Amino acid sequence: MNTSSARQLTLFDIKSDNFNWKVERFSANALCEESARQALEDKYMGITEITDIFNRQSVSYQLSKRDCLHRWLKYKEGFSANLVETLFEEMEIGKGERVLDPFLGSGTTALVAQMQGINSIGFDIMPTTAVALFAKGNILRYNVQELHRLADFISGLNRPASYKKRVKSIAITHHAYPDQTERDIPFYTEQIAHSSFSDEAKGLARLCLLNSLERLSYTSKDGQYLRWAVNSKRVMEANACRIAAGREPLKAKLDKGDLPSVNQVLTGEINKAIDDIVYLQASMHNLSESTEMVFKQGSALVELPLLRKDTISGVVTSPPYCNRYDYTRIYALELAFLGMGEDEIRRTRQDLLSCTVENRTKLDFLHDYYNSMGRMVDFNRVKRVIKENAALSEVVSALKIRNDNGDINNKGILKMVKGYFEELAFVYYELFRVCKKGAKVAFVNDNVRYAGEVIPVDFISTELAAQFGFTPLKVYSLKQQKGNSSQQMAKFGRVPLRKSITLWEK
Repeated sequence: MNTSSARQLTLFDIKSDNFNWKVERFSANALCEESARQALEDKYMGITEITDIFNRQSVSYQLSKRDCLHRWLKYKEGFSANLVETLFEEMEIGKGERVLDPFLGSGTTALVAQMQGINSIGFDIMPTTAVALFAKGNILRYNVQELHRLADFISGLNRPASYKKRVKSIAITHHAYPDQTERDIPFYTEQIAHSSFSDEAKGLARLCLLNSLERLSYTSKDGQYLRWAVNSKRVMEANACRIAAGREPLKAKLDKGDLPSVNQVLTGEINKAIDDIVYLQASMHNLSESTEMVFKQGSALVELPLLRKDTISGVVTSPPYCNRYDYTRIYALELAFLGMGEDEIRRTRQDLLSCTVENRTKLDFLHDYYNSMGRMVDFNRVKRVIKENAALSEVVSALKIRNDNGDINNKGILKMVKGYFEELAFVYYELFRVCKKGAKVAFVNDNVRYAGEVIPVDFISTELAAQFGFTPLKVYSLKQQKGNSSQQMAKFGRVPLRKSITLWEK
């Protein structure tokens, strides 16, 4: 390891005692082999640093929602602009260089780069990213007077009683809105689209409406799914059927009360965005519009192999976590609003990095894809590294034992975890190829636990990266550790889990 590089990294206030963050037992009740995971724990705990400043707010949407610009899209899985700024500073990324985020999400990495005169490239499968990036990337192009006229135009809209269209829905979003809102959403969408305002202004209004959907609905994003309010038609109808069948009604705890109107919420969103734009244009007046911000809607597994090698100066990203969260369900309102139907959403779910129990292996696809590019040597190398990663093999074997023991409630977890690391291995390999010598790569991720088996995502990822040639520099870990599910704690006890930023150098 390059110790001189490691000493130079002083991202956060460091706590010297790592004892409480070291996993002592990876397998509950010592049922499964854990020596390979313990070896990784011993190997990388020496570069693990615990911090007070690096916290759940900086690596999540909690901080970004208070930031200008970044609050324009409520993206719970995003990280804060402050974290990206800090990482850019420590990576010594300068103006004119190019950074990469292969899992761009709400676009924070690209937008912070733009504000600092740094070029960027990013990928994401979700269409919400394209909408957010278009609106957020036009900061210098907005005409504030036009936006005020747009706000007045929206405020004055009144849907006629003869308008019968309803918002597009899929099975899991049916009855998500009050009847009036179901008709107001497409009406406002059409009126804005057919207006004479500029494309930039229309794009901002579209993002503001997209960002309003949850507040306008009887739903709330909650972990792996949408939570429904007790006063929603969906819950009331379900309970009526359950009671008629002699069953207990659903005990929905969410009550959103009387929902606001589209006019009220959308006008408020537009006016808040205008305030942000006025502030940002005044503070960014010296920023050159020549800074490149390239976005491609697609999978990192497909797009990364197309980049030229040795062209990237730094990477800041947070992939989907290995936590069973299905983003196509969590963001179902937004995807339906953007026109995605059931079949397209199912395809998107499979194209996402394997993080749900429904994901199927992508190895056959990757074999054919690399073969089509004449890069089977690379494909075989990645497969060999995956096979040689002892801790990953141990995790896969342990989950099989747990499944045979009846400890796993969904056998899809086995293929999900295996597929997750297989796909990330291809991402890590391609990042090493496209990064310049001396480039640093920062990944935000969570460790997880399934059926009593701790999976050290941070250290397994770091070991895979090292196998491809990266030098591990630091693993920054939150002082506040992650808990376990109540079901796991009841059966296997509690094991605190790290949430980390892993930092590697080419």
